[in-house]
Amino acid sequence: MQSKNHFLLVDFLKTFAALTIILHHFSSYGQIAEDARQVLPGIMTWLFEYGRYAVQIFLVMGGYLAAQSLSRTADLKNSRTVLKTVFNRYLRLFAPYIVALIITMLCAWVARFWVQDEFVGESETLGQFLAHLFFLQGILGLDSISAGVWYVAIDWQLYAILAIMMGMFPGYRSLLWMLTILSVASLLFFNRSGEYENYFIYFMGAYGLGVLAQLCKNYPDKSINRFAQALIVLIGVVIVVSSFHQLWLRNILAYIVAIALIFWGDKAYKDQKQDQRRPQHQTKKHKLVNGILWGSRRSYCAFLIHFSFVLLANTLYIGWGMSQRHDGVMAIALMLIAVSASWIAATYLYRWVEVPARKLKL
Repeated sequence: MQSKNHFLLVDFLKTFAALTIILHHFSSYGQIAEDARQVLPGIMTWLFEYGRYAVQIFLVMGGYLAAQSLSRTADLKNSRTVLKTVFNRYLRLFAPYIVALIITMLCAWVARFWVQDEFVGESETLGQFLAHLFFLQGILGLDSISAGVWYVAIDWQLYAILAIMMGMFPGYRSLLWMLTILSVASLLFFNRSGEYENYFIYFMGAYGLGVLAQLCKNYPDKSINRFAQALIVLIGVVIVVSSFHQLWLRNILAYIVAIALIFWGDKAYKDQKQDQRRPQHQTKKHKLVNGILWGSRRSYCAFLIHFSFVLLANTLYIGWGMSQRHDGVMAIALMLIAVSASWIAATYLYRWVEVPARKLKL
């Protein structure tokens, strides 16, 4: 029996994108990153330059899964239902987010005794912390407490906008037209100016592709499927034509991920527990698939908690005097240990905070 809840491509992309962003941040911050680059200049430079593109995978996946969830939500025409849905999304994101922020603040406090680097930042203020609680730090122009938490705020903005649009256009054709217009505007204009990077419109192009990918195949109305398919082809043409003027790799990546989700996003696979009941039948393929599922479930928590280990790893590297020798091999070893520790910590954050917090609903 195949699980209806777990899909191989979806879980693989979540795990891969989270790991890539984590490695990108380890390659970007502190003395460890500088010394590791001396030993592996090609890999470290690639992670630094292109690792951030994994955000496009997160965005497309976010739109894909949000459309799946919201299309099954009853009575979105009711404004109270929309508000309830948006607030429940906030609660779903909030619990592991706030715990990870507090842990990061503690790690930063420790790091400041040894690490004199801009990425550690100054001591957090009460206003800065409160702004983070309500996902307003970017809009208010405040420094981020942790790397990557800006994405949580953007994800909530995008989800809220999509929920509102679905409530306003329950017939879906008007929704798809509006979504396409916003996506094209984002891809061609807003996404090319840093002025808008703290607002949903900057990221609407990739997110909208994810929404269209979901409605292309999995929405029960075949006419909506065909309409969404036509619109995603139209956006593809726009991306190709605009590439002759200026090539934007992140737009192309987002489109490729959306197309992959259309073809393979609904491929289910066996549940982890079912395989554990028959360990004699476990193959290397099963173990790999179970590992992908394991990483997928913890990807959000790993994304949130890993910057604490960027801080701690650099603190140990400098505090123990290893940075004075500029030992790239030691830097890489400590980096790999810190990456592994991030996923281990994510397991506890997932078990003790994220899973119990799912009961917090209006």
